[in-house]
Amino acid sequence: MASSIEADGSGPGSAPAVRTIEPSFFNALPHYLPLGVFPPIFLALQYGGWWIAAPFAFFMLTGPLDIAFGDDERTMDPAKTPEDRLFWHNLPVWAWALLWPAALAFGFWQIFAGGGFEIWECVLLAVVLGIEIQAVFVVGHELIHRRATWERRLGEFLLASGSYPQYATEHVYIHHALVGTPFDVGSAPKGQSFWHYFPREVASNLTGSWRVVRERLARRRLPVWHYSNPFWRYVVETGFWYGLIFWMGGIWAVLTFAVLCLGAVFSMKISNYMQHYGLRRIRLSGGRFEKVRPRHSWNANYKLSNWMFFNMQRHPDHHSVASRPYPLLQNCGADESPQLPGTYAKMFNLVLRPKRWFKTMDPLVDQWRAEFYPEIEDWSAYDSPVSAARPDAFDAIAEIFAAAPRLAGWIERHPELLDTLHDREFTDLDLPKGFGPDPEFEAFARRGLTRVYWTLEFGAAEMSESLAEIPVKDVRDKVDTVRNWSNDKAFQIGMHTLRGNLTPIEAATALSNLAEASVSAVLAAVADQFADRLRPDRDGGVAAALLGDPASGEAAPGAELDILFVYEFGPGTDHDGLCRRFRDALGDLSRDSLIFSPLRGGGKGRALRSLTGFREHYGSAATAEELLDLTRARCVFERGADGIGARFEDALRRVPAGSASRNTLIAKLQEAGGSGAETGLAAYAGRRGGLREVERAARRLQVVHAVEVPDDPAPAAASVFRAAAEQGLIAGGIADTLAEAAALWRNLRGALGLVADDGVAAETLGTRAGETLARSCGLDDFEALTAAVDHMAARAASAIADLDGTAENAAAAAADPARIDPAT
Repeated sequence: MASSIEADGSGPGSAPAVRTIEPSFFNALPHYLPLGVFPPIFLALQYGGWWIAAPFAFFMLTGPLDIAFGDDERTMDPAKTPEDRLFWHNLPVWAWALLWPAALAFGFWQIFAGGGFEIWECVLLAVVLGIEIQAVFVVGHELIHRRATWERRLGEFLLASGSYPQYATEHVYIHHALVGTPFDVGSAPKGQSFWHYFPREVASNLTGSWRVVRERLARRRLPVWHYSNPFWRYVVETGFWYGLIFWMGGIWAVLTFAVLCLGAVFSMKISNYMQHYGLRRIRLSGGRFEKVRPRHSWNANYKLSNWMFFNMQRHPDHHSVASRPYPLLQNCGADESPQLPGTYAKMFNLVLRPKRWFKTMDPLVDQWRAEFYPEIEDWSAYDSPVSAARPDAFDAIAEIFAAAPRLAGWIERHPELLDTLHDREFTDLDLPKGFGPDPEFEAFARRGLTRVYWTLEFGAAEMSESLAEIPVKDVRDKVDTVRNWSNDKAFQIGMHTLRGNLTPIEAATALSNLAEASVSAVLAAVADQFADRLRPDRDGGVAAALLGDPASGEAAPGAELDILFVYEFGPGTDHDGLCRRFRDALGDLSRDSLIFSPLRGGGKGRALRSLTGFREHYGSAATAEELLDLTRARCVFERGADGIGARFEDALRRVPAGSASRNTLIAKLQEAGGSGAETGLAAYAGRRGGLREVERAARRLQVVHAVEVPDDPAPAAASVFRAAAEQGLIAGGIADTLAEAAALWRNLRGALGLVADDGVAAETLGTRAGETLARSCGLDDFEALTAAVDHMAARAASAIADLDGTAENAAAAAADPARIDPAT
């Protein structure tokens, strides 16, 4: 299994040959090879011309010779090799650290001051320096990990020659401490391209290093300007180089130096990106991440690259023991660490082309996960950008990604939603573990508090009051405020549902209240701005009714926003202008909303009519579909003279009974609405006895028998069935069965709205998501839920058949909407 992580056989094998060596001048000789570039560089800088080709030839040999030389079988035993015996191995590192500053200073002097070269020679010499400056981070990195202070300071000075001395702080205190976690921006998650990684990593390096220094000083009760702040050194060291370069060649020299430094940082970030790409440390149950192991870095072991770059490829062992000098670094085989599928030169080329990089590396990351963490099914939380954006909320992120992929999509688009989990409104209800005598008591208390608050205490009226207290400037500001506020609340409701504190039906009640408050707040803001052009007569005004699921208290995430407007205004009022502003504002509200899908009809919506025109249209010209919409319609907004809202509610209730389209609607509702061949969760809505058939049965009772639910102008299907039984229109057993079916379908629909994206079959969801679905519907597991769905569909289909009775009874009911035999 381990060897499968090799991609094409170009990397080291899973059981590499090992030859233990002792520290000696002879064994250290290969590591003097990096010093071989300096004579060609100095000759090129001194004489120009064809001498410039010499360093280029040196640079070009590394890639091909890496393949030719093969694997590096040499290693030392760290347990038997004291560091004071490594003098001959340390000497090339120290020598490079002294030769490079001299070469850099001499190079800029020759190019900008005393060389007298042609422009093409100056350009090529600058390129030579730009290539060699990349090694600053190899040597500097080695030195900042040393125990001796003078070596660490020398490393800082080298890094300053690349304009990046703060790396000495960030790398040691952040990268090594947090590698492989979302807290480390330098550890790229799977799916993140280098071009997205690079700017974030550069910015994080600077801000993170400053934060660490400030915190360390604060723990010692020292101010940030204390002399021990390493940023004083960083500024002086970097300032030295820029001052020296400016003195040599002015602003053009400074700009050239800055470009060279940018190239060096760019190269270093490529190395960092590929050394940890996709490799994650696992979050343990106690909240800590697992210990850093060789498996959390990519390994390579090509001989020439080890000689040229001081064993930089043995990165897994470096993270295991960060203070270990490069001669003592061990090669980790594929049973310990994933292996890069090629040389560093090859991988550098792949990194810059994300499609090829992902095609090559993502399958290797998946193999690594299967080998080292076979027990983990879902890695999406570790890969998500939101984990990098909000690492402090990783536990909640992991919970959401495992159990509710659609909810995870919300936080990926809006990471700020995670902040609402710290609001007292949420924490006071989602009580912490351990406050009660046992877990069962704690769960009961959480459910009780949450349900009382979201279904009783914090209704639409209370939400409207909260929204009215938020100061805004104009309609656009109001819409943005309402959308953000409602998204925050919707996310909290979703989290309570995910954790079992609310059932989906209870969440639907809360979301419907949220929808009503949001719509009424936006419409009120538009009406206030339009007030100078509203000219109501004594009984005039404007009213709006919400239709569909939000009106009947059954809103789920992505509910359709469908609105009916009526008015009673005197002459001179711009009715069309008012309607257009209403529609525009509601269209903006539904955009990027967690409650609503985009406004019906692309924002065009239904025609604005006078209340008289509404009665006439729905009495004579409305289609059956328009009439059906009125069975779930609730007036949520009125403005103007008192009473227009009540008159509109009365019209909504009375118009269907006398409409010319009533018989057409009844005929449509009598048609069979489901297919008996469909089974499983995916077909819960369209199958026989499914959601649509149950809904049609409830609306048929409303239209045919004028079933009304007291104090509820837009009743849910379950309420209609119970009211029909109370009025003696259907048998109690049928009512109970259909109400139970309606509850299951609505619970399932609400749970799917949180768990599954549109078009995703429930059967394809992960284990945790399936458990969430089942628990939301009051069942133990996904298999039990599937069985319950099939059983309930059969029961509901039978109950609907009993409800329908014979065709003759149906025709008689259509002609005379009195009542049917309760036994039917």
